[in-house]
Amino acid sequence: MDNNNKPVLLIVDDNPTNIKVLFNFLKESGFKVLVAKDGDSALSKLQEVSPALVLLDIMMPGIDGFETCRRMKDDSKTQDIPVIFMTALSDTVDKVKGLSLGAVDYITKPFQQEEVLARINLHLQLRSLTLDLAQKNAQLEDFNSKLERQVEERTAELKRTQSQLVLGEKMSALGQLVAGVAHEINNTVNFIYGNLSYASEYTHGLLELVKKYQEHNPNPSSDIEELIE
Repeated sequence: MDNNNKPVLLIVDDNPTNIKVLFNFLKESGFKVLVAKDGDSALSKLQEVSPALVLLDIMMPGIDGFETCRRMKDDSKTQDIPVIFMTALSDTVDKVKGLSLGAVDYITKPFQQEEVLARINLHLQLRSLTLDLAQKNAQLEDFNSKLERQVEERTAELKRTQSQLVLGEKMSALGQLVAGVAHEINNTVNFIYGNLSYASEYTHGLLELVKKYQEHNPNPSSDIEELIE
């Protein structure tokens, strides 16, 4: 396996024998292995590299494994790195304390190589699935955001189209109303125009009658009296 593709593990332990056993075994199992001999040096190394998993001893000089784990989980850069405690302690309280601080598992000394390898592979797979799920969730959120924007744009477009249709219907109704009014006005004008000549003749005759009546007043002729009657 290419060294660049090998999962990187960090062993944090002050016991040279434990380090040698784990280092050789894990290297032969296909891992790239880094070593820190106390909590402080482990935290410093974690600022430079990001291993796939940390094997962390509890009983160490300086800050112990519990405090080292707590500081890892308080740091956004290292809080997602899985931690497996290595301990000779059999007290359930200590094991529960380690898990409550954010560790994913523990292995007891003396080490059983098959168990160590099985637990490491299990949590590497879980972390891979977790990272993949986080990536898929991010992609889904991005897709949902794009879909929401498309829905908003489509809704706005539909509202504009609806407004245009309503305006078109109103303009059509107004056009029909104007056409109806124009038709009525046209009928009235035609009626007036058609009877205008008769009215003109009648008015002309009436004026002539008045004129003749004035000329012969107060003794109008029989012709005028007949016209008046």
